[in-house]
Formats: sequence, C-alpha cells, structure tokens
Amino acid sequence: MSSMGARVTRMFRNFNLENRAHREISKEKPLAAPRHSVNIVPAPSTEVTEITEDIHKRNDPLLSLLKSVYVESNDPTTEEPKQVTEGTNAGRRKLKFSLPGSPYGIVEITDVPKGKLSIVEALTVLNHHKQEPQRWTPDKIAQEYCLDPKDSQALLEFFIPFEVKIIPPKTKDTKQIKDN
Repeated sequence: MSSMGARVTRMFRNFNLENRAHREISKEKPLAAPRHSVNIVPAPSTEVTEITEDIHKRNDPLLSLLKSVYVESNDPTTEEPKQVTEGTNAGRRKLKFSLPGSPYGIVEITDVPKGKLSIVEALTVLNHHKQEPQRWTPDKIAQEYCLDPKDSQALLEFFIPFEVKIIPPKTKDTKQIKDN
C-alpha cells in the first residue's frame, strides 16, 4: 500500500512540471523597496584644508626634541649568561629526596630554588610531619628545606597526604576480588 501512495504523489508532483516551471520563470519579478533618501551635508572645504595643512605642517619644537633623542644598542656577549647562571646557583639548594631513575622520561632534577620544594620532598615532609609532629615542626621544616616559616605552616595546614585504608569484610560470606 505504501508504494502505491508514493506512486500517486510522485505522479501529481511531476504532472505538468515543465509548464509550471515556465510560468513561474516568466512572472514579473517584485520590485525592490525604494531606498530612503539621505541628505548628506558636505563639510566645508576650508575645514578640511586646514586639517590637512596642520597634518603636513612642519613642527620645529617637536623636531628639535626628536633630534635630542639618542639610542645606544650593544650586542649581548656570550659571557653574560655565565654570570647569570652563577648568580642563580647561589639561590638554589640540592634535593634531599628524589625519585629513583627517571620516571616518564623526565630529566632528573638535581636542585631547586631556595624557598621551593619538589613534589617528592613535599610529600616526604608531609609524611614526616604526620608520623612525628613533635619532631617535624613547621620551624624545623622551614630551616631544613630553606623555606619561609609562613609557607611551611601553610603547607602543613592546607595539604594532607593521601591515606589508603583497606577495610576488611565483616563476615566471611562477603565476596572479595582475589589476585590471580
């Protein structure tokens, strides 16, 4: 039945198609709406010429100030970076803890700026303080790792290392996932 309906609609759709197309093409096209008339008042030519004269006029006081400007430029020598690196080594300290090997292909870090911690050192500090808070006080941590006492206090106050707790099942009937 559905194919019969499709045939009927296709027949009506294609009936006299060419005549209908010619009739549509030969109709007169609608005219565009008339444009709004705009009254542009031309600017007086005297103002325009005054402005162009001001632009092209030579301004002697500004030229004399421009002539007094002198720029000196020197190419950097190869000795300057050596001096910079020597200065930065004074503000760095050796790592106390680091990961064994080079994980993830990252170059092993050997030193950090004073006042900073590596991730491994930060986790070690947090773990030491958690296990022995009387021994690892904020002041001792600040002194040991060249930190500001406020920073070490904030580190211990706002950062907590992860804890993994394995809760044993209450009964022997509960199923556990076992390792193969």
